[in-house]
Amino acid sequence: MTTARRARRLGLCLLALLALAAPETVAAQVDAAGAARSTPETGYVIGASDVLQVTVWKEPDLTRDVTVRIDGMITVPLVGDIQAAGRTPGQLAATLTQGLKQFIAAPRVTVGVGQTNSARFYVVGLVGKSGEFLMSGRTTVLQALALAGGFRDFAKTDSIVIVRRDGSVVPVNYKRISDGRDVSQNVLLLPEDTIVVP
Repeated sequence: MTTARRARRLGLCLLALLALAAPETVAAQVDAAGAARSTPETGYVIGASDVLQVTVWKEPDLTRDVTVRIDGMITVPLVGDIQAAGRTPGQLAATLTQGLKQFIAAPRVTVGVGQTNSARFYVVGLVGKSGEFLMSGRTTVLQALALAGGFRDFAKTDSIVIVRRDGSVVPVNYKRISDGRDVSQNVLLLPEDTIVVP
């Protein structure tokens, strides 16, 4: 095994250990079910391809799992097409409750998120495997880099940036995280984040 390959393997091991052990000082809150777009104010925001569990109390024919279509809509018996993407489960449940009132006396609807398939992030640049990754729970930048196979030769690990969906840029200095000087840079990712490793 060459020295370069041995050093890379050691770096990958260190990266994976740090990703598991580093505290998650973060810019947003995420629940344990993988609600990566959660904030304390809004809760999880539904997206396309998410699988929702719609439960109508004492109405088994209306209780079902539904997948949010690419246009952001779901189809519910009696109510028809409803916009789900961009809403929280609570907001969607309230809309469904209102829609069912003309058919059922005092409907009680709950909406849960069975699968968060819409929450994804991207890693590009000098990493082992760039591309799109599913965000199945709380994911920090170190965990994302570990999933992407660590760094390739000549990566500028002190100049990493996270490009957010809103266009904002978050700088990340891996060297400061790896030597324990600034673990606050182990940022919690949001859906649609793109990590760029120059």
